[in-house]
Amino acid sequence: MTEVQYFTADDGAHVAYRDEGEGTPVLALAGLTRTGRDFDYLAPFLADKRLIRMDYRGRGASAFTGAATYTVPREGADALQLLDHLGIETAAVIGTSRGGLIAMFLAAVAKGRLSGVCLNDVGPELERAGLVKIFDYIGRNPAAKDYDELVAKLPFAMEGFANVPESRWREEAERHYIETAKGLRINYDPGLRESFLAAFQGDEVPTAWPLFDACAGLPLCLIRGANSDLLGHDSVAEMRAHRPDMIFAEVPDRAHIPFLDEPEAVAAIREWLALIG
Repeated sequence: MTEVQYFTADDGAHVAYRDEGEGTPVLALAGLTRTGRDFDYLAPFLADKRLIRMDYRGRGASAFTGAATYTVPREGADALQLLDHLGIETAAVIGTSRGGLIAMFLAAVAKGRLSGVCLNDVGPELERAGLVKIFDYIGRNPAAKDYDELVAKLPFAMEGFANVPESRWREEAERHYIETAKGLRINYDPGLRESFLAAFQGDEVPTAWPLFDACAGLPLCLIRGANSDLLGHDSVAEMRAHRPDMIFAEVPDRAHIPFLDEPEAVAAIREWLALIG
């Protein structure tokens, strides 16, 4: 595993990242509560690319800077400052869930820094049912006392997933939770809950079509878990109507989110990267 490095954001926060390989720069932005390790499964398929993975502030090895700083614009600014730190002018962005929202935001505010956008199970419209599930768990430690107990529970807790080997559930448990004498703990700032709930207050779920449309002219790819409760069929249909050239793959036996090493996901990502070079 590539060593974690750090850069200092313009507000003084120390932000962790991994930088490996050579070739076209690919900036991989993880899910809401996740870290750069979200992309461990995809990494072997990008051996000919330069894969850059950031732990957002408040997650993983990065500094915990408080709920007010856990926003898409701040995390987008950190992503751009990471590219600056590495001397990278443009990068292809793969965004999983929260990372996809950040990718669309970057297309709106710094399009010249992007060479393409790939969205993993996220779009400009999110289903409330999927958001409610996130409301349920974000910022809370799991009830499981250790990895073994969590691995036994995950196949039943993760609705919409099938044909996932036990070894993958163990990888997920070990990547995203910390085993302690008092039970499993989340590896991110619990304050993220406050920030996320504030962003989705009210009866209407905010949409982001202007951000999606800002991706115009960039090679675009969308991957959806066939059983996703966050990215609905109607939203996907409208996205494809807006961008008929968008590469699209639906991954069977997956809900939110595909792991990205499924054959359908890998094929779509490779096709998208071929457009970028």
